[in-house]
Amino acid sequence: MSGQYKVYGDINSGNCYKVKLLMLLLDVRHEWVHIDILGGESRTAAFRAMNPVGKIPTLALPDGEILAESNAILNYLATGSAYLPSDPLDRARVLQWQFFEQYCHEPGVAVARFIRGYLGMPDERRADFEAARARGLQALAVMEEHLSDRRFFVAERYTIADISLYAYTHVADEGGFDLTGYPAIEAWLGRIASQTGHATIYQCRSAQHE
Repeated sequence: MSGQYKVYGDINSGNCYKVKLLMLLLDVRHEWVHIDILGGESRTAAFRAMNPVGKIPTLALPDGEILAESNAILNYLATGSAYLPSDPLDRARVLQWQFFEQYCHEPGVAVARFIRGYLGMPDERRADFEAARARGLQALAVMEEHLSDRRFFVAERYTIADISLYAYTHVADEGGFDLTGYPAIEAWLGRIASQTGHATIYQCRSAQHE
């Protein structure tokens, strides 16, 4: 990949971090533009002119094209690499787990983390937190079962399916989730962390402030 990419995001967001992680693994040259979502920077007219949905991450390609949605960005960047299988069924299974991440995992684990970590657990959001936590536990149970006899989620190799699910799972404790009861998930987290070029969300956060 040639040219300079520009990522608009907040590294504290798992959805933004997953893009950062893949770029690190692929050694993709890029500029990171911090967007303060709580401060409303993703809802300005200038940002919405680029991404009408007003969400991060948003990727500006070297030719000026814009791509949104974290997992769409992962699929674009991973095309032709070892992180996206060429076999049609395996590629579809990667998408299967990415859809699971967005519709089952994120609404639980990520939302609980947001309410607890970003908002400070206000009383008026406690019911929302408990509902999110219940959804998160269901998603973690599905992951634990799947990983009980597998090293990775698809084709026994590290793919963007793993990156998608790793993003919020490795900081699940910030949402009040204790992973000690999920040995298969903990072993999988260790395998991801051992990959060459890996950096956690905490390491990426520290690097942003150096």
